[in-house]
Amino acid sequence: MTMIIPAEVKDSTELMNICIRAFDEDKKLYGAIPPNMEKVMWHRQNIKSGFYYKIIENGSIVGGIKLFNLGKGHMRLGAIYIDPDYQNRHIGSTALEFIERKFPDTKKWSLDTPYKSYRNHYFYEKLGYTKIAEEHPEKDKEFVLFIYEKICDINHSNKK
Repeated sequence: MTMIIPAEVKDSTELMNICIRAFDEDKKLYGAIPPNMEKVMWHRQNIKSGFYYKIIENGSIVGGIKLFNLGKGHMRLGAIYIDPDYQNRHIGSTALEFIERKFPDTKKWSLDTPYKSYRNHYFYEKLGYTKIAEEHPEKDKEFVLFIYEKICDINHSNKK
């Protein structure tokens, strides 16, 4: 059974290690994982700032979710990661469905994902996200991030 609960500072090292394993494919494709996620301090600071959840499967932490409340009904998915040993078990889908229920007043969800992360593209599109733009981070003109968003209707009964 999958549970999603707020992460605690004591989970920082374990979440960092899972995060590093989860982003190993990105490291092979792009030479790095998302900035600072390989540092325990990043996880500690984000846990303390709130909106950081741990994903638990059968009593073990198997992933994490970091959200940012941008205000005015806009939430940003800063990170979601699942240990590779637990991927393809619908845990990611369960986690995103959980956060959408947890924040029912959210009108817009947004996120970014790398351009070669085809599994991510499929995953987010399957859950109702639409690619709206492409961005080049300042330092690297070759690297592209795909920007996705999901607009929620006023009744929150249907997700677009």
